[in-house]
Amino acid sequence: MRSAPVTLGLCPPRQEPVLCTLCACPSGRPSMRGPAILLTVALATLLAPGAGAPVQSQGSRNKLLLVSFDGFRWNYDQDVDTPNLDAMAQDGVKARYMTPAFVTMTSPCHFTLVTGKYIENHGVVHNMYYNTTSKVKLPYHATLGIQRWWDNGSVPIWITAQRQGLRAGSFFYPGGNVTYQGVAVTRSRKEGIAHNYKNETEWRANIDTVMAWFTEEDLDLVTLYFGEPDSTGHKYGPESPERREMVRQVDRTVGYLRESIARSHLTDHLNLIITSDHGMTTVDKQAGDLVEFHKFPNFTFQDIKFELLDYGPNGMLLPKEGRLEKVYNALKDAHPKLHVYKKEEFPEAFHYANNPRVTPLVMYSDLGYVIHGRVNVQFNNGEHGFDNKDMDMKTIFRAVGPSFKAGLEVEPFESVHVYELMCRLLGIV
Repeated sequence: MRSAPVTLGLCPPRQEPVLCTLCACPSGRPSMRGPAILLTVALATLLAPGAGAPVQSQGSRNKLLLVSFDGFRWNYDQDVDTPNLDAMAQDGVKARYMTPAFVTMTSPCHFTLVTGKYIENHGVVHNMYYNTTSKVKLPYHATLGIQRWWDNGSVPIWITAQRQGLRAGSFFYPGGNVTYQGVAVTRSRKEGIAHNYKNETEWRANIDTVMAWFTEEDLDLVTLYFGEPDSTGHKYGPESPERREMVRQVDRTVGYLRESIARSHLTDHLNLIITSDHGMTTVDKQAGDLVEFHKFPNFTFQDIKFELLDYGPNGMLLPKEGRLEKVYNALKDAHPKLHVYKKEEFPEAFHYANNPRVTPLVMYSDLGYVIHGRVNVQFNNGEHGFDNKDMDMKTIFRAVGPSFKAGLEVEPFESVHVYELMCRLLGIV
């Protein structure tokens, strides 16, 4: 496999909201003024000659399928035999790894993929919908259906494509079953609240449905989501035999998917991207220095108006009026594994805190440590949500199809640039 020392992650550390010269997309995406030509070159290294050129007619346009296997860490294919993922890399393009957006959670990172925006710009800052005034907090599945959580100014690629005459679909993909500026995705499917994410028979049925969307309903773009190996990684840990077996199931599914594309006579007309939202790391549950707010000597929850804790390594606090400094001073040095910031002082490189939904105090913990609030209620063996610079948070990128070169391995890039690539593949602006 050839290696290309070119990366899609060519943007400077701090990006100002401007229009993307490649896609003329809404503000909040990485600045393209300086590196526009470089990014064009980087994209070109992935694509076959002629790919990404202006589409002359609807009939000449290749279709696009974006598949996400939640929580697939960048190196999960290195301790398991994955012949189908390997074959896909040989037939197409593989990145050494991909860096997700911070905060490395499911919904925020998936929305970055389909908007091309960092999380502070697209506004889906957490897996949970929350309201600091009413103190309502909704779990992940309920949040999937809260239209105002997703539709807050950013237009995802489904809607952009539809506005330019294409037909789009979303199968279980986070954010795909609500309306944006009054427009719904052409075809969408949402999982049930008690959905079994690991049923391999259902995975194949879902692929069959997506293939029918392409062949019978003539969709141009579909995003397809699988909840594994994330769930298994959480329950058993990323180094467990159960996780390795789940990766084998993922690989079998990739094989079935490519066979289905061939059976549907789409091999020469469909580009396939397989990626993920984030990685996974082992939680040090036996550490002698757990991050436990209820044990911090100078901190009391009586000073807090709203809290969002006990969700992996991330936390937000809204102190009561006049108590911000007191709470901040009590927490800033409370634990060596805990990093607490005032919102305006949160590291800019994360592209996270500059959003009105983020509370005055925001925090994260070091790799392997989760944040316990009033009591210890987190018992996962694996977790994500950590610093996106940590290697355990990195994820995968594979692509194959008529628009991609074959046998090419590229250097790491940021997930925020996948949107630009998809725009180019679909010929949309």
